[in-house]
Amino acid sequence: MNGLNTILILVGLFLIGGVISFVKQGLPKSLIALLSVAAAMCLVAGVLRLDYWN
Repeated sequence: MNGLNTILILVGLFLIGGVISFVKQGLPKSLIALLSVAAAMCLVAGVLRLDYWN
């Protein structure tokens, strides 16, 4: 199950990079908020699964 944890964490970090890029480009706040929530969910899920299975 460690591979799934790693993938979730990497996707979360990728989405955070997207948030930073979107903020610099000045895209709509609703899109930035949606991407921020998705990034947070991926990171939290990856960390919680990592903590639970190990």
